[in-house]
Amino acid sequence: MSRGRATVEIAVDDVRAISERDRRIVTHTPVAPSVYLSDRCGGQVVLKAENLQRTGSFKIRGALNKLASLGTEARKGVVAGSAGNHAQALAFAARHFGVPCEIYVPSGASLAKMAACRGYGAIVHEGGESLDVAVAHAKTRAAESGMVFCHPYDDPLVVAGQATLGIELIDDIPDLAQVIVPLGGGGLLSGVALTVKQSRPNVRVVGVQISSCAPYVYGKAPAGPVPTLADGIAVKVPGDVTAPLIERWVDDIVDVDEDSVADAMMLLLERAKFFVEGGGAVGVSALLTGRVKPADSGSTCVVLSGGNADLGLLTGLVRRHETNLGRRLIVFARISDRPGGLARLLALFAHEGANLIEVEHVREGVDLHVRETGVQVVLEVRGREHVESIIDAAKKEGYEISEVTGR
Repeated sequence: MSRGRATVEIAVDDVRAISERDRRIVTHTPVAPSVYLSDRCGGQVVLKAENLQRTGSFKIRGALNKLASLGTEARKGVVAGSAGNHAQALAFAARHFGVPCEIYVPSGASLAKMAACRGYGAIVHEGGESLDVAVAHAKTRAAESGMVFCHPYDDPLVVAGQATLGIELIDDIPDLAQVIVPLGGGGLLSGVALTVKQSRPNVRVVGVQISSCAPYVYGKAPAGPVPTLADGIAVKVPGDVTAPLIERWVDDIVDVDEDSVADAMMLLLERAKFFVEGGGAVGVSALLTGRVKPADSGSTCVVLSGGNADLGLLTGLVRRHETNLGRRLIVFARISDRPGGLARLLALFAHEGANLIEVEHVREGVDLHVRETGVQVVLEVRGREHVESIIDAAKKEGYEISEVTGR
């Protein structure tokens, strides 16, 4: 992976000094035990809730350290290309240091993240098919304007800032045996790994990528843009700084798929009460799918690296989750097209203990009698047995009813 590139040396004492300097700004995020994951996966699992960090992700750590190092060099401002989290962090840090900030984001970047950047006072430019294109635009702007380009991950100062999360793990988890960290460009993983490994060499460090964009796993970048729930870690090319550090300090790298990420996001919301973005949930996904096993003894810590997901995603995630668990039933029924026909069907569902979510008349594309109408009904139910009892009860009352699949 390193292709002969020199490995940057970052000392733990230097990282600890950064952590101490920035402690009034950077939140020391909590470590929460997860009884559910511990029981399900067979080991002691704890969650590092970096989704509760200022600006909603770990990125504030690296951005602050980068800007603190610039001094008067940043008087014309800073510029970056980012999928969103680095953008928010840099905008916040730029406001803190009183310098202008411009951000380039790829098309389709999170609306919530872009709104937050503007809220911190940054100018946001949207366009380009990928993070690589956004970074290229930012570099051009820096060359033309005299602004300082701030890379989202491939910078020793950024890596050193992200490494402060590793200091918190060392200090807060005495029996730390394994750390599972999301992997995009590698700033967080390399920073955590070098800090943890230099302090406790026996701790296992594992990186997790999304399978649709996993150059560290497969050794090549995907062709074209990668639509993914884990947009924050959809990085095509390993960094010149981070790749050698990962090769040196990280024990293993695995990949997970989109469906398992969606499952992990919902599990965290339902069981831990944490709203975590896709890129931040890949570590939990790796545990749920068995891609990573908890340590036999000691604590396995999963880093939840960010919580900046668009709320618009939530409806689709909940619908998918409820359907997969058998809690959502969609049926099509033929009813009499006379007053009270629909009311009687809905009363039957209510009598059977189903909760009505949605009802829609369907008259087009269905072979109906002249005095019939079709209805599609979405119900909240208790599980598979409840589904069968509802359909049986409707059929006993003479309704022609069927469960709709594929949704």
